[in-house]
Amino acid sequence: MTKIVILTGAGISAESGLGTFRDVDGLWTRYDLNDVATPEGFARDPGLVMEFYNARRRNAAEAAPNPAHLALARLEAALPPGSVRIVTQNVDDLHERAGSRAVWHMHGELARARCASCGAGWQAPAEMRVADACPSCGVAATRPDIVWFGEMPYRMEEIWEALRAADLFVSIGTSGSVYPAAAFVQDAARAGAETLELNLEPSEIARDFDRGLHGPASEIVPVWVEEYLGARR
Repeated sequence: MTKIVILTGAGISAESGLGTFRDVDGLWTRYDLNDVATPEGFARDPGLVMEFYNARRRNAAEAAPNPAHLALARLEAALPPGSVRIVTQNVDDLHERAGSRAVWHMHGELARARCASCGAGWQAPAEMRVADACPSCGVAATRPDIVWFGEMPYRMEEIWEALRAADLFVSIGTSGSVYPAAAFVQDAARAGAETLELNLEPSEIARDFDRGLHGPASEIVPVWVEEYLGARR
């Protein structure tokens, strides 16, 4: 059975209206990342951080999966169970709403909350508050279940294992500038996987891929999925 590991970044959700760090007029431009995306920022002003992620949660809830998300769900559904693993840097749930099931969120999820005291996790309400108590330990130590700068991404051991077992590694909509995800292509290639970049334009690590297709994700991802499935018929 061919095993495919797909890394997705902000570029796949941008066409659904969810901004990237680099958007000129996006949500991120109204906040300093040091204030809203670091443990230190949360310690200084937890109310500001909650406000920021509440806004992101509302934004994500209003968005809809685009043709790129739907194409990846179609790929997973067309192949034997266990063939496709999506590792996403995105904290939205558009992959799941498109129908994908084999999704790992390495940077956490907007729809989840976590206790900074005991580590318990639960479904986040639409509006999180600093005073919210943990349903497990009762301590008011609620934070968004998001991996901030300086924190370790989730499921890294499982991700490395999947990369080592992959026959094909595909990177979609990511700049290639953030580690450890930027090293995934090299790890997959060392293990013998074919590598493919699908991105709006060549990324900073485009040279590390065997080949690349460039353009909007909503256009090139469905084309690649159809070509891949067509070659198997």
